[in-house]
Amino acid sequence: MGSLFIYLYMVAAILFVLGIKRLSKVRTARSGNLVASVGMLLAIIGVLVEAHAINWWLLVIGLAIGGAIGYLAATRVAMTAMPEMVAAFNGFGGGASALVAIAILIEAATANRFRGLADVSTMLGASVPAGIIIGTATLTGSGIAYLKLAGKKANHPLSGSLRTQVHIAIAILLVAIGAWVGLTGSTTGAIIAMVLLVLLSAVAGVFMVTPIGGADMPVVVSLLNAFSGVAAAASGFVVANQMLIVAGALVGASGLILTMIMCKAMNRSLANVLIGGLGDDNVAADARDYKNIKSTSGEEVAMLFDGAASCIIVPGYGLAVAQAQHACAELAKLLEKRGIDVRYAIHPVAGRMPGHMNVLLAEADVPYDKLWEMDRINPDFQNTDVVIILGANDVVNPIARQPTGSPIAGMPILDVDHARTVVMVKRSLSPGYAGIKNPLFENDNTLMLFADAKEALQSIIAEVKEL
Repeated sequence: MGSLFIYLYMVAAILFVLGIKRLSKVRTARSGNLVASVGMLLAIIGVLVEAHAINWWLLVIGLAIGGAIGYLAATRVAMTAMPEMVAAFNGFGGGASALVAIAILIEAATANRFRGLADVSTMLGASVPAGIIIGTATLTGSGIAYLKLAGKKANHPLSGSLRTQVHIAIAILLVAIGAWVGLTGSTTGAIIAMVLLVLLSAVAGVFMVTPIGGADMPVVVSLLNAFSGVAAAASGFVVANQMLIVAGALVGASGLILTMIMCKAMNRSLANVLIGGLGDDNVAADARDYKNIKSTSGEEVAMLFDGAASCIIVPGYGLAVAQAQHACAELAKLLEKRGIDVRYAIHPVAGRMPGHMNVLLAEADVPYDKLWEMDRINPDFQNTDVVIILGANDVVNPIARQPTGSPIAGMPILDVDHARTVVMVKRSLSPGYAGIKNPLFENDNTLMLFADAKEALQSIIAEVKEL
């Protein structure tokens, strides 16, 4: 019986790896999520087998509450709120890890003959403060990310060099207080240091995320996911649980890899994302100043498909806000019945979280083979008759091709302007999160359809049916 949990952990770890592997492709993502969930179930069973002196009533109550919250979140949260839910879950993971470290510290500090965590073991002296710092910062940072994703303002109280200096000072203080937590042999000193560490870590999490703009939220979400994994791994060292260490390390590593992929897709470094604040409230004065706009209607867009052979749909956050994924899928089916080849161009940072557009379109049962990544579909735009852009802006802005001079300079974009006709669906001429003008709006081959994405698609669908 004693070795049973070891085998369960091994199987669970293998399932985690397989699940993450399958999550890397749209076609296998759903089964990957299921495989990883089975691995988590086995990991929980292993913990219960290994653990001693469990308060089973408290465990059952906790499982019931957590299960109910998870069920409600999975069944009732709208797709438009999925980024906020992911941010919240990252925060909950970090907060849980911090609570584990705090509980171990309190237990040790209140025991007889307390001589400090480092006196028990060097690993405990390092992992407890690390778990508190990373877990608490992840909790508060995810809270700010949640607010930003929900469209709320959360501005940093400082700016410029002063902000950087304060951040450096906080980092130094965290290291110093963390060392105090691990080394002090005083019960009172350990508790005081712990409280200071929690408070300062909470401030660090807030200060880390508040300067970051909305356009960088996909990177922030994946980075916070990595932090939650590192915090879980630290908790694994705290409670000496191998499965928690392995699971946390896998989440941390995969989250960091995803973060770097997102940064590459934006042609920016992680440091630039954390400091630059792309997409804050600074909007260029001429961002709405256009002189050569050609507006269109659903009827005129429908007429474009009379004789068209190909169409590429570019989904953006505007599609999510309007909850227009089902209307989008309906239009695609209508066009395909007319013999038009329809595909979807997916930019890595479209939306508010990694894979946001993939998840949204999967809900509308869009076939996986219709979702084409940027590098794969870009060469085909020049041979495409009609491109429909639904609420995307910065990821199709030709200014990005300029090496310098704009916030998105050098960022790889979808080459929609190479198509024969471009239909840009937007509610207004407002800029994207980068706050800059988009010359695509004034191109000779661009038509602007000013409407909510769902309303625009429904009007096009009605006219296509009349053709």
